[in-house]
Amino acid sequence: MAMESVKGENVTVSAAAAAPRMKKLVSMLCMKGGNGDGSYLNNSQAQALHARRMLHFLEETLDAMMERSSSDKLFTAADLGCSCGSNSLFIVDVIVRRVAEAYESRGRDAPEFQVFFSDLPSNDFNTLFQLLPPLLAPAPGTLEECLAAGEGATATRPYHAAGVPGTFYGRLFPGESIDVFTSTFSLHWLSQVPEEVSDNTSVAYNGGRVFVHRATEAVAAAYKRQFQADLARFLRSRAREMKRGGAMFLACLGRSSADPADQGGAGLLFGTHFQDAWEDLVREGVVEREKRDSFNIPVYAPSLQEFRDVVRADGAFVIDRLELVRGGSPLVVDRPDDAAEVGHAMANSCKAVAGVLVDAHIGERRGAELFERLERRAARHARELVEKMHFFHVVCSLSLAP
Repeated sequence: MAMESVKGENVTVSAAAAAPRMKKLVSMLCMKGGNGDGSYLNNSQAQALHARRMLHFLEETLDAMMERSSSDKLFTAADLGCSCGSNSLFIVDVIVRRVAEAYESRGRDAPEFQVFFSDLPSNDFNTLFQLLPPLLAPAPGTLEECLAAGEGATATRPYHAAGVPGTFYGRLFPGESIDVFTSTFSLHWLSQVPEEVSDNTSVAYNGGRVFVHRATEAVAAAYKRQFQADLARFLRSRAREMKRGGAMFLACLGRSSADPADQGGAGLLFGTHFQDAWEDLVREGVVEREKRDSFNIPVYAPSLQEFRDVVRADGAFVIDRLELVRGGSPLVVDRPDDAAEVGHAMANSCKAVAGVLVDAHIGERRGAELFERLERRAARHARELVEKMHFFHVVCSLSLAP
């Protein structure tokens, strides 16, 4: 059987290289569930602010799609990497409202809306579904009038909702079944930590570190290859699932540097004080050095060129828009001059997105000690974090190639 491959000037991804070796990570990777102090629900305000700053990109994507699409009685959207907070619901509300307005402007009845919320099976779908308003009951009037009425004391949703557990690095939906895909702040999560990064016999062994930031050239190259393979698999799957005339809106962590080992804001989040907190545990004998060296954060912030190379090499999609956008800080604090508040926000930001992985690796008790040390370290460097920790995002609109 021939090996399928994706090739381009700066990228070559074979099916063998992209083969799924990620069952363990898929089974446990998720944002921190529930509604506690360290939960994603209560620590995703920065993502909400960033999403609102990108709102006009999403609206332009939807407007362009409506110009080329036919009018169907059912409009289907899928949000990939929905997590368990309210940000996914905000994105979906924007989609439904914008598409309904487009139908109304053409003098046509709005379609019924169907929305799929998809994430890994370990995601806290219960918390997400508890945030869903009740389904809008059939009533006289246009969908826009119903939406406006829903802005009152009792909110409703004008779409049917369902959850789809599974990795977006493979197929999730039937062929040609989705009108619009969105994925915000998820594609920087790799399907797995590159195998050679945890292999102490490899030149790409990342011993002494827990992230690609400031790592060796070999480690950075391994992370880059993994990102390329994952994004290629993502695109191949979506190309089969999207309806002709559909659209895809993507936003993920990005970086302004050409150096893969300079991960920018993500590097400050995972590669400095978080890294040093791990070293504290090793030095104090709380965690064995080998245990620390076998842990790596499966995140990679690509450059704009790296993202573009994979899309072009795959060939299934046309890039309608691709930009690197400065998204602000992940630390949302009321008093930026309060070192204790900044330290607490830093620890909770890391815990919300990586706490589940940490606990699975060293246990909840030692995980709690890690984040306590991170909080203290971040408080001592609060001014630097407030001034320098800013994320960049790759923002992309795609449509199927002719």
